[in-house]
Amino acid sequence: MLNTLISSFKRWRKPANPGPRVIARNDHNLSRRDISRAALTVMKRLQEAGFEAYIVGGGVRDLLLGGHPKDFDVATNATPEEAKHLFRGSRIVGRRFRILHARIGREVIEVTTFRGHHSDGEEHEAQQSEHGMLLRDNVYGDLESDAIRRDFTVNALYYTTDGFAIHDYTGGVRDIEQRLIRMIGDPATRYKEDPVRMLRAVRFAAKLGFDIEDKTASPLPELAPLLRNIAPARLFDEVLKLLMGGHGERTFELLCQYQLWHHLFPDNAAQLDNPAALELTRRALRNTDERIRQELRVTPAFLYAALLWPAVNAEQQKLLARGTPPLPALAQAAQKVTSSQLAHTAIPKRFTIPMREIWDLQLRLPQRSGSRAQRLSEHPRFRAAYDFLLLREECGEIAAGLGQWWTEFQQADDEQRQQMVRNLQRGNDNGGGNRRGSRSGRRRRRPKAAE
Repeated sequence: MLNTLISSFKRWRKPANPGPRVIARNDHNLSRRDISRAALTVMKRLQEAGFEAYIVGGGVRDLLLGGHPKDFDVATNATPEEAKHLFRGSRIVGRRFRILHARIGREVIEVTTFRGHHSDGEEHEAQQSEHGMLLRDNVYGDLESDAIRRDFTVNALYYTTDGFAIHDYTGGVRDIEQRLIRMIGDPATRYKEDPVRMLRAVRFAAKLGFDIEDKTASPLPELAPLLRNIAPARLFDEVLKLLMGGHGERTFELLCQYQLWHHLFPDNAAQLDNPAALELTRRALRNTDERIRQELRVTPAFLYAALLWPAVNAEQQKLLARGTPPLPALAQAAQKVTSSQLAHTAIPKRFTIPMREIWDLQLRLPQRSGSRAQRLSEHPRFRAAYDFLLLREECGEIAAGLGQWWTEFQQADDEQRQQMVRNLQRGNDNGGGNRRGSRSGRRRRRPKAAE
């Protein structure tokens, strides 16, 4: 698909003129049949009202690459207020960037007004922080100024059903051909305007299998500390896009390469000299990528549990060495590391609670005597904790054996399960259990009158 695309581009590509290019319908492979009906409806309604309307950004990029994007954004010269009158149930969101969410059936299409140069706006329209970060940017312009205000060239391509042409003002088609992520404008300035662009550069490079162009990449290590100026809630959303988009392991490698990772997960980064911690991190991301490819469920709770566990485990070992009992040691370590992470990326409670339960079960899974094994297998977080236990064994953090026991336990019928537990109580199982545990199990089965 890409080779066909490149050969068609060569028919219209001019030698070295960086000016705007309009690629006619016969010279590209994009078809409106590949665009969602909701997005086409939004474009048609805007055009019928006398406004310009274009599919812009990742939808155009991915279609040119032969992909099947799920989301489509529309750019227009209508202001958010003007566009809002055309779509029942739509709403304007955002303060920094005002955007219209137009609801068409079950789909929500993001409609953005062409951006102008923020330096031309009044203070109530455009405002920057002392670090150069844009705090407000609601200055409107035309198609060309909007293209220049986009982040990367491959995201600044516009497709319209009015003539079915693609408009390319920044050389995005050329960079798709060369498989490059290139910043529009001066990279350092653009990163300072919005430090999250550093993460987007890495995310697109990992997702598309592109390289980051040298000038776009060179400021990343120096400007990485600017991520500390981003709200933790926004960074949490960006982390989900980075690590739960099906390319998490490659994204992790690039984040480490450009010295961005330790500004997102400093406690994890501090443990990566430990081979087991590095392997656990890689395997957790690799397994998440594989589950996404298989269209299986993934949850941030499990991924955060894996990424923060090396730091939790290291802190727990320090407390154990000081004489703190295992359960309080784990609780104190978990509280310290979680609190530290919250200063960098927010973690909603709906994820921190199961994350902590996954950790707690790591201490309980070896305790299988009596009726404990059956009760543990019925715990709501058992499956996640079991999967996490297997990860720990695979990366060499703990000795193998316990995971296999639990694998067999899940596959066994009731009689076989009881026999497995009896074998533990006799001290015949290598994965745990001893005579002292067996005696404690018998005490729990005494009649109440004897207790």
